[in-house]
This record gives sequence, structure tokens and C-alpha cells, in this order.
Amino acid sequence: MGLLRKIRTTGRVAEPAPPRPEGEAPPQAREFGGSVQVRCVDAGSCNGCEIEIAAAFNPVYDAERYGARLVASPRHADVALVTGPVTRNMAEPLRRTVAAMAEPRLVVAVGDCAINCGEFAGGYGVEGAVSDVVPVDLAVPGCPPEPEAIVAALRRVTGR
Repeated sequence: MGLLRKIRTTGRVAEPAPPRPEGEAPPQAREFGGSVQVRCVDAGSCNGCEIEIAAAFNPVYDAERYGARLVASPRHADVALVTGPVTRNMAEPLRRTVAAMAEPRLVVAVGDCAINCGEFAGGYGVEGAVSDVVPVDLAVPGCPPEPEAIVAALRRVTGR
């Protein structure tokens, strides 16, 4: 009985949610109704951004509590998180992946390499930044971006 009394007197112990991120949400974000399905696409990165995306969805940062959920198919996705500079071999698959997503859709460039090719700029196998291949709606800078920045971008999309 001591444990139940302790639970009752202590109540819920959790950290408060961080403040809402600044910045305007993309116009298409209003149509998602506070919940998005996310597909991650590695267009040629070093895997640093993928590790941070995985951390954004782990129990510590928990992007799911803000309405973002990872899915395996672009046909189920509302948002594409694209990492890395787009290599020549990934340019067409990236276009097809984005084309397979239903409207409305958002493309988020995650990391400096996805935004401006970063360290890989001018490489022989690099087609260009993500915005050179598909239209980008939101960018998350950093090399690699911290999980908080990725969660903040997803929160801008969901509005939660």
C-alpha cells in the first residue's frame, strides 16, 4: 500500500514540452491536420543525418508525440526527409519517390549537404543539392543537424 500512496502523492512527473518553434509553417502544412507520415530518403549522405533522424524519433526526443510518424513507403508519406547531396545515381529515384507521394506533400532537406552539397560540393558523382532535383519546402541546417532541430522542423509542419 505504500507504493500506491507514493504514486498518488507524487503525481505525474515529466518534463514540459519545449516551446513551439519560431517560423512560419509551409502553406501545405495546414492540410495535414496536425499529423504527418514521414519517409526518409538517403540521397547520398555520410549517414550522420540518418543517425540524428533516428535520435529524433527515439524515446528521448520522441517526434511522434508531435504528430510525426515514420513510414516505409512513399505512397503512405506526407513528408519526405531527404539527406545528403543528391548523387547521379539517386537523382531519378528521388524524383520518383517524391512523385509517388500524394498531394499535398512536403520535402524537407536535412543537413548542410542536402541544402548546398556541403563537403561534397563539386564532386564528380554529385548531381547537386536536393533543391536542384526536387522542390524543397523546408530546410534543416547543420552538419549533422541536432535532433532538436529536426523535431522543431517537424513541429512546424504539424503545428503541434
